[in-house]
Amino acid sequence: MYGDPAAIRKILTELGDTWAVVGLSNNQQRAAYGVARVLQRFGKRVVPVHPKAETVHGEPGYASLEGIPFEVDVVDVFVNSELAGPVADQAVAVGAAAVWFQLGVIDEAAFDRTREAGLTMVMDRCPAIEIPAL
Repeated sequence: MYGDPAAIRKILTELGDTWAVVGLSNNQQRAAYGVARVLQRFGKRVVPVHPKAETVHGEPGYASLEGIPFEVDVVDVFVNSELAGPVADQAVAVGAAAVWFQLGVIDEAAFDRTREAGLTMVMDRCPAIEIPAL
């Protein structure tokens, strides 16, 4: 259900190429760093969202989703499950088309709220694993 193949395909191929990656910093040991690089290799624009607002992989960072001065298509969430729901709510508020919760990030209430708001959502999956298979 959370990794519906149709939703995965739709997010990765149809909903747009600007991805805000929440939790992305220059820490090369974190999964977000490598996943962002894979997304870039597949033609996605990766926008770092992190309190440090660091430039990562050549893209300037922002401290919050609300601070991004352009439209974001997908919000990719690399925060723990307890913090993920508010990020999904922010994605709805900024007009994103989709939300992607990474492996291990699970919030069923946020999944339901986000889908009820009309966004496509995938939870507990990794786009860097899914995109090469398309």
